[in-house]
Amino acid sequence: MFKGVLSPVITVFDRNGKLDYEGNKLVIERLIDNGINGLLFLGSIGEFFAMSMAEKQEFTAFVVKTVNKRVPVLIGTGGTVQAEVIEFTRFAEQAGADAAVVISPYYFKLNSTAIYRYYANVARSTSLPIMMYNFPERTAADLEPELVCRLIKEFPHIVAIKDTVDNISHTRKLIQAAKAVRPEFCVLSGFDEYMIPNLMAGGDGILGGLTNVVPGVFSDLMRAYKAKEMAQVEAAQAKISILMNLYEVSAPFVAAIKGAVARMGVPIVPAVKDPAADLTDEQQQRIKTLLVSAGVITADKE
Repeated sequence: MFKGVLSPVITVFDRNGKLDYEGNKLVIERLIDNGINGLLFLGSIGEFFAMSMAEKQEFTAFVVKTVNKRVPVLIGTGGTVQAEVIEFTRFAEQAGADAAVVISPYYFKLNSTAIYRYYANVARSTSLPIMMYNFPERTAADLEPELVCRLIKEFPHIVAIKDTVDNISHTRKLIQAAKAVRPEFCVLSGFDEYMIPNLMAGGDGILGGLTNVVPGVFSDLMRAYKAKEMAQVEAAQAKISILMNLYEVSAPFVAAIKGAVARMGVPIVPAVKDPAADLTDEQQQRIKTLLVSAGVITADKE
């Protein structure tokens, strides 16, 4: 259902921390124009963790209307309060979203029984397609293949998983196990540089943050891979390898991704929600250096 190059879209705020609707529209149009296959709003890069429920609902209604069915709209509805996750997932369904992306509960390290119960309760509350989100570096718990297979056997509308694990063997094992149960089940990598290894292992693509910065590079990479144009695959992969260093410019990495989008010429303010900090001049320069090194801007571009 969700294949190819998907983007976890940044959320654009103004300098006062309020949603910048014109800025968000510019970001959305750029991604669609560059061939992105689906848009996830309110994911990790979308700063869902720093937004109120009212903000998230307002933003969800806006993005569904703005995208207007041109590509699938996925809404990140996960959180630590199950009742709120269910409430927001139902809201996303009524608003016209195409799927909910649900991260497993975080803070306490939950066992597989508790995680199963969480996803099962969410799945029973909605008919909206669900993508599970595995990010053990943030949740302290891994969605292991056995757990994923149990859930997808029981709930046909759990249709995909984003596996944000810096280990392609982990994703490969998940692909093999899940597709043995349901061949149409989609497994996406959360690390941008693993798109080609994911596809070669039988997976379905990526849902990666660098698509905000260089969506055309990823669209070109997918096209070249399908056409078996290996020189173009290598050229695009080389750019992505350099750009992966953007994730280390700021902590959390959201500010660096936003700064890179702005440096690419998109007229947005790269502001992040408190308590995260905006970019320093030194960080801005590091971003420019990486973009120049990857050949996606020229050195004289301000």
